[in-house]
Parts: sequence; structure tokens; C-alpha cells
Amino acid sequence: MDATGATVDSRELETKVKDMYRHVAEQPDGKYHFELGRPLAERLGYPPDVLGRIPEGASESFAGVGYFFDLADLAEGEAVIDLGSGSGMDVFFAAERVGTSGSVVGVDFTSEQLAKARRIANESGYSQVEFREGRIEQLPAEAESFDCVISNGVINLAPDKGAVFAEAFRVLRPGGRLAIADIVSEQQMKESIVCDAALWASCIGGAAQVDAYREAIEGSGLGIEEIRENPYQFISDRARDASAKYGVKSVSLLAIKPSN
Repeated sequence: MDATGATVDSRELETKVKDMYRHVAEQPDGKYHFELGRPLAERLGYPPDVLGRIPEGASESFAGVGYFFDLADLAEGEAVIDLGSGSGMDVFFAAERVGTSGSVVGVDFTSEQLAKARRIANESGYSQVEFREGRIEQLPAEAESFDCVISNGVINLAPDKGAVFAEAFRVLRPGGRLAIADIVSEQQMKESIVCDAALWASCIGGAAQVDAYREAIEGSGLGIEEIRENPYQFISDRARDASAKYGVKSVSLLAIKPSN
């Protein structure tokens, strides 16, 4: 439910999201409201040298909306969890940062994405990587077990964003970081957009108004340290129109769990 009381059909939304991201996994050359692949990642700021070490199968299905690994500042040996990991590009990127002494868990609820990511991990020898089936509102992870939570263009898809941030707070160790990129809006969108499951699945309809998004993060107990806009654009006319009218944009942010 959004601030106006409009509600998207959660079952219809789940079906749309799973269907869309099944196609993203299996048909990365298809046409979508958003761009995919390594060229997108490079424009968003991902360093080409690290991308060059990541399996091509993962980067071809990359559907992120921003770069945040500079904010995450991952170190050797750290434990990381990716909310909505898709085919795993950010998981593998994080694995390159934390090394074999660290660990990275990807969580997703689309079976085709999980199957692709697991196959790539096995074939590429990423022993520190694990992919778990689950929902980002109810993470399959123990409390205070991660140094950093990451997510890229996924939290906007969740109807209950407060629950997502509460889970991020729960699984983070004291002093841990939340480093994410996501879609937000400058203005509250009208009910016909908020209730359109297809636009939610395309990362438009579920974009929370910026102030509400910040309140959801801070309401979980996390403290926002930095927030910045990203050079991201939708590619379909319908998505561009909604973006222009309501100020839909991509941001990256860093938030911290208090140490005590």
C-alpha cells in the first residue's frame, strides 16, 4: 500500500515479477522497459577490470540501476548478502572484493535466476558464494550474521519496504552497512500506476517517494550516511513518460547499523 491508500495486488505482482525476471535470466537479449548487460554496468560506474573477471553469463542478465560498491567499501574476509540477487553479477562482484576468506549470499525468489546463478558459480569456481531461495521481506539468514547488505534495483519491487529494511537491520552485525541502488520518485504517483502490477515489475509503479523511502530506512534503525543520484534511464516510452512526470530516478545510498 502506498501513502494514498492505493494497493497493488500482491499475488499478481509476484507473478509478473517472476515472469519478467525469468525472461531476463533466459532471454537477456529480449526487449524490456529497462536495459540489461555489461555496457549498462559500465555506464553506471562499475570498473571494467573487475567486470572482466566476472562470468559473462551473470553480467549479460544484469538489470541493476546504479553503482554502490564504493559506498559499501567491502574488505577481505567480510560476509555480504545481496537482496534480489538475480543471475548473480553483484554477488560475484562482491566475491571479488571479499576474496576466498569472505562469503557472499545471494537471495532471490525466481527459480530460473537461482538456477542460472548457481550453475555459473559452480562452473566458475566461486567457492565463497551461495544462492538461497527466499524473499527479501523474510530473509533466510540468521540475525547479525553479515557485515554488509547490498541490493540493486530490487527493493522498489517489494510492497512492504519497511519489512525489507527491518530484515536488513536484523541480519547486519552492529556497525554493519546497507549499500544499495534503487528506484525512487520525487512525487507520489497516481493510483492507476501504483495499482498496475506490470509497471511495478518494470521498477516504476513501486518506486516510493524519496521522503517515504528515507523514513522506511530510518524507521528500521539504520542511519543514512550518504545518498546520491545515478545516471540511469528507462528505455521504453511508457516507463520514460512515468519517469518524466513523477520524477522517477535511481539513487545509491549508504546506511549504517549503530554499533551499540
